Amino acid sequence: MPEVLEHLEAFPFDAPPRVLRRREELLLAAPLPGGGRPPRAYPLVEAVHFPPEYVDQPFVPPRGVYESAAMRIEWQTMNARQPFYHRNCGVDEISFQVCGDRTIMTELGSVDVVPGEFARLPDGVAHDNYGRRDIHLLFYVPGPVERLGAVSRRSEARIPPFPGWSPAPLNELVTEGVAGPGQDVALSPIDEQLLLAHADETQERLEVMRIGPGTEWLYRGPTSMIGTTAAAASTGHVYRRLRNAEEIQYQVSGTRTLVTQRGVLHLAPGDFVRIPRAVAFASIHAGPSTHLSLVSTQPIPQVAQDARQAERMASSDIDALRPGKST
Repeated sequence: MPEVLEHLEAFPFDAPPRVLRRREELLLAAPLPGGGRPPRAYPLVEAVHFPPEYVDQPFVPPRGVYESAAMRIEWQTMNARQPFYHRNCGVDEISFQVCGDRTIMTELGSVDVVPGEFARLPDGVAHDNYGRRDIHLLFYVPGPVERLGAVSRRSEARIPPFPGWSPAPLNELVTEGVAGPGQDVALSPIDEQLLLAHADETQERLEVMRIGPGTEWLYRGPTSMIGTTAAAASTGHVYRRLRNAEEIQYQVSGTRTLVTQRGVLHLAPGDFVRIPRAVAFASIHAGPSTHLSLVSTQPIPQVAQDARQAERMASSDIDALRPGKST
């Protein structure tokens, strides 16, 4: 059976990991009988799935995926204009474009985003969206949030923000906390043209970033980080264990097998998975795979319905999945 490495890491990843040699069949095995405290029935990890391609439907509010009092992750789709502006009072709002095009309109300028791009809306900035066959993810993160990645481009002061736009009074929704259900505190009409014209009075702009190669952290807050991993292939011989944080992953493209001490999941685009704190995990894939990671020192429970559950696999069967192994 193969020997693997375990990287024991800790948020905010400002020190090298402790690297341990492990026997994989023991790392993934059930506890030995006798001695120590009786083991609990540890739950298997679960996948949540939302379609990664646009499906025609009327406008609906975002769907919550993971949520706590400290942080929230949502999935949203639209093929029209959001019917109101939204202003967070308590969190930065970071979006990731899954498919389609979207115009983000704010008092710091407007910008168009395409698949593979991130945009951060600072706490307290009003914003609206115009999506075209759009799917995007939303991360409501306590700040201050620091940008770590390179900026691809910035918003611009522009009126009209998109072709065919015409000014009209619209509602502005103000929320507290993580902007979840029941956290609205004010709703009143605004003059949209006056709001967008504020971009002429400030140099502050939205910043857009793109997924790049390798593993990269893009944003860091006091209790969380958001990053991406894009790899051509992985044998899964290096496990990671986050001793002070949990990790939520979203599969952007390609397929991979996620191997954990809480079971094995085969992931495809549109899948979310939450890996508990201090649980070792690794990825196996023969072709290109890209996923997002949100690491949080605060628990973020799953609120969406799971699509499927991990399964237990023998380490010999896991080893057979590795690139280059004969089947």
